[in-house]
This record gives sequence, structure tokens and C-alpha cells, in this order.
Amino acid sequence: MESSTTTPTPAFVGASWAALLVGASAFLVGLWNSHMSLSEKGYYLTVLLFGLFAAVSLQKSVRDRSEGIAVTALYLGLCWTGVAAALTLMTVGLWNAGMSASEKGFYAMSFVLSLFAAVTVQKNVRDLARDDRHDEDLDVHGVLG
Repeated sequence: MESSTTTPTPAFVGASWAALLVGASAFLVGLWNSHMSLSEKGYYLTVLLFGLFAAVSLQKSVRDRSEGIAVTALYLGLCWTGVAAALTLMTVGLWNAGMSASEKGFYAMSFVLSLFAAVTVQKNVRDLARDDRHDEDLDVHGVLG
């Protein structure tokens, strides 16, 4: 199956990386400066890392399937479950946290921004790698140079 994706612009790639760095940095700085116990900080850090991994893995699996690359239904289901679990764990953790609503909103928004940006960064990395492979194939066959 031929993909009809286009090469992401440098501005979009930069904005994606900036969103990931801003979201994850804000979340981590918030944790560092919070008055939570170390176990609470560890919980939120672990949920962030798990969520980032699950979101990137889901994006890759969905993209693989759309390009005709085999992905088992079990793995795709695990990816969806991982993203749902990360979102649920963050929601339950914030719901039960003894912090103000503005703090809860801060953590929720930086978490969601980080997940979305990680998916976008992964998509851009894959698109750019695809374009590099395509250019190498053209060069090897004498089309480009």
C-alpha cells in the first residue's frame, strides 16, 4: 500500500519537538517543585513515562497497519490498553490528590500535551526517515545524481 504522506516542514518538526519539551519539562519541573511525597512523585513520573511509551507504540502500530505492515490484533489491543491505562491512572491519581484544582489542571494539561507531542514527533521522525530511504533508493538507481 503506497502512502500519500508528505514530508513535514521544518517548522512543524520544530513545533512538535518544542511541544514535547515544553509539556514534559513543565510536568517534571512541577513534580520537582511540588510538596508531594517521594512515592507520589514516583507515581506521576512513572505514569508519564508509561503514557509516552504507550502513545508512541500505539501510533507506530496504527501507522504500520495503514502501510500494510503486519501488526497482530493482540499487540494493537495492548497498545490501546496501555494508553487507556495511562490516562486512567493519571485521572484517578489527580482526582484523589490533595492539591488545588489549578495544580491538577496543570498536571493534566502538561501530561496530555506530552502524549500528543510524542505521537507527533514519532510521526515526523518516521516520515523523515522514509523520505531519506526514498532519496537513497533514487540515488542508488542513478535517478538523483
